[in-house]
Amino acid sequence: MTASPIVTRFAPSPTGRLHVGNVRAALHNWMWAKKNGGHFILRIDDTDAARSEERFVDAIRADLAWLGLHPDREERQSARFERYDAVFEELRAAGRIYPAYESAQELDLKRKIARGRGLPPVYDRAALSLTAEDHARFEAEGTRPHWRFRLDHAAPITWDDLIRGPQSFDPAQLSDPVIRRADGSWLYLLPSAIDDVDMGVTHVVRGEDHVSNTALQLQMFDAMGAAHPRFAHEALLTGSEGKLSKRLGALGMNELRESGIEPAAIVSLLARLGTSDPVEPMVDPAPLVAAFDFAHFGRAPARFDEAELAQVNARVIHQLDYGVVADRLPAGMDAAGWEAVRPNLHTVAEAADWWHVVEGPIETVAAGEDADYLAQAAAAARAIDWAGDPWHALTNALKADTGRKGKALFLPLRRVLTGRDHGPDMAALLPLIGQARSIERLEAAARG
Repeated sequence: MTASPIVTRFAPSPTGRLHVGNVRAALHNWMWAKKNGGHFILRIDDTDAARSEERFVDAIRADLAWLGLHPDREERQSARFERYDAVFEELRAAGRIYPAYESAQELDLKRKIARGRGLPPVYDRAALSLTAEDHARFEAEGTRPHWRFRLDHAAPITWDDLIRGPQSFDPAQLSDPVIRRADGSWLYLLPSAIDDVDMGVTHVVRGEDHVSNTALQLQMFDAMGAAHPRFAHEALLTGSEGKLSKRLGALGMNELRESGIEPAAIVSLLARLGTSDPVEPMVDPAPLVAAFDFAHFGRAPARFDEAELAQVNARVIHQLDYGVVADRLPAGMDAAGWEAVRPNLHTVAEAADWWHVVEGPIETVAAGEDADYLAQAAAAARAIDWAGDPWHALTNALKADTGRKGKALFLPLRRVLTGRDHGPDMAALLPLIGQARSIERLEAAARG
């Protein structure tokens, strides 16, 4: 008998841009599917028509594509309302869904009273005691009900979480969840469970803030007579300051992209955050996928540090081939130029600064006491063979003529030729600057 394929899903609501937290969940679902030769579904959870916007749907697709997380198919919850209505009626007929009429203010008062008595703020199921006359009265008053899923209190809700291990919830300590508002619109829980069944989802990777939702949804799967997916609840991301960071909720892919962060850097960092595996910069995600293992995840909060992302980004850039970045480089920069400056870059955009150093003009550096030395350097630059390794030919000639060595030999030349004290290897940079520009800069500095 052939085993069913692994199916995962990423189910964002199109009410805003993707940020690092939900991209991490998308990435881990994608990695698990790819590792097992399965399918990764993008499911747009757009049941909230008032808050969902098509521009955010487009942005979600674009961000996932930029990251290389290409879904095998896309689904829209807004296209499935008839299916949700059908399951709703089945569960209502089976006594698992019931109407309730309390206002938000009444429910808040009930919770406050329960807390004041030292009790958990669990819904008291008062709506189950309503008579036919009560329902008729509410209807006559024009009060429309919201709808709750009735939890079965007979046994604990248990599952073996792929990250957290064995989990157990007492359903009597949970409120019967509201699944549908009075205006007929849907909340998250039931449509998501229906979709997981209909779409054959086998595994769900999401944040640990959904653990109690999973307990509720497991009973929904049971009520539908359906098998449930395996769940993996990963620790939430925290900021570098060691507590939950509001900035993480606003750190969007568009912001990272505009700041020069490469998609491979984001994937490399988020793939390993929260695991025992070291973060490694990888242009090709295949090794990350191959090593992905829920057993490597820990329970401690996963620390996201923008400084670490910047470091990973630089190390990714140092691996990028010219062909990958050619369309983002300044006009005239060829493969030799890219390879010369690449080891000094933190972002690809910085290549333009170094290309300006090559092509000039650059600000003339005052020669000071090195004027005679730079005049000698200009003369040597005219005499050496530029067809081979002009930097070493130049410095070897100057070392022999002046006796200089080390910093005294190299630094005045670097300053005059590039306008900077540090930078790419001069052996790679000087051929790009070329003989004419090099002599011009040396002579201008020598003249003062």
